[in-house]
Amino acid sequence: MAITRRSFVQAFGIGTVAAAAYGPPKVLAARGREALAELPPWERDRALAVAADDAAIRLNSNENPVGPGPSAIDAIRSALSSANRYPFGSEADVVAAIARARGVRQDHVLLGCGSSEVLRMAVIACTSPARALVTAAPTFEDPAFHARTIGAPVIELPVDRELRLDLDAMRDRSANAGLVFFCNPNNPTATVHGAAAVSSFVSAVNRISPKTTILIDEAYHEYVDDPAYQSAIPLALDNPRVIVSRTFSKVFGMAGLRIGYAIGRPEVLEPLKKHQLGASVNVLAAAAAIGSLADPDHIAAERERNHEVRQFTREAIAKLGYAVPVSNTNFIMVDVRRNVQNVIDGCRKQGVLIGRPFPPLTTHARISIGTMDEMRQCMDVLGRVLGRSTSQG
Repeated sequence: MAITRRSFVQAFGIGTVAAAAYGPPKVLAARGREALAELPPWERDRALAVAADDAAIRLNSNENPVGPGPSAIDAIRSALSSANRYPFGSEADVVAAIARARGVRQDHVLLGCGSSEVLRMAVIACTSPARALVTAAPTFEDPAFHARTIGAPVIELPVDRELRLDLDAMRDRSANAGLVFFCNPNNPTATVHGAAAVSSFVSAVNRISPKTTILIDEAYHEYVDDPAYQSAIPLALDNPRVIVSRTFSKVFGMAGLRIGYAIGRPEVLEPLKKHQLGASVNVLAAAAAIGSLADPDHIAAERERNHEVRQFTREAIAKLGYAVPVSNTNFIMVDVRRNVQNVIDGCRKQGVLIGRPFPPLTTHARISIGTMDEMRQCMDVLGRVLGRSTSQG
């Protein structure tokens, strides 16, 4: 069952009066914000109004529709009694848990308020007006946003025809860059690069620009099916120019709790720490993260659930007459062969929120994977908006 704002509050025994006092859910910072970032104010307000309705099907921000697992929920309940205390001890506990789970030393782990804080720290530490950010287009936008905020040049290289990052182009533009952002799997295209390609790319950038740091964002790591893929964590442990970022927002279902982390050598993480928020991980998030790491069976089940629903969605869209590339994430991207904003607006009017446009792919729709029931409803709505039905081939 999907966890709504109301059911999540009720899970902790908070009455409906108290729930009403909190009002509609606020748009999440960082990754949840992207669905609204480019809309004009009046459209943003309309989208917020729909998002505040529990009845709306929210497939616009790559959120896990079923929420945290039972171990995480139990851990949150237990931690409520510590909510009046600062989370310094909790931070140390969750760092230790992450280090155990990933097979690294604790000084190779740096916490963040979501992995978005890790990206912000890396951009501020590594780029400057004299040292550019090299990134893709489209990819997750936070690094480019933060780079522009501090006046650092941003070099954006379009994805290739298969919607994969153009690693050759990114390599060739990396000379004297401060940071290369490598989202793998990539958001919003759902494409992935295998371990050999990643290792070759890192080695090439190291040769061309020895002082350039490469940040590999593995937010969707747990969803990958491609057998050629491997985590870049071993690279980060060996290479002082590589950082890997991870998050508890996706497969762990904790986007609203805001906890992520970086893995890298202590000497590469040290400059990032200077830009870290103090006490950025709250006690409930820390407890939930520790509980989730202790429950690998739930994560395996969530991965399988996503795989099943994702496959249903790809097949349903194929019946509508649209090709759907392979996805290694909890979302898909499909070329609807028309201005995608019109499709977004049409779906929104019927209570389904899908991702905003991602230039230069302005005919492509990014659709997050919800529950099976949500995706069935989404496919019905999408078919009506596109003027087709799932019975068409």
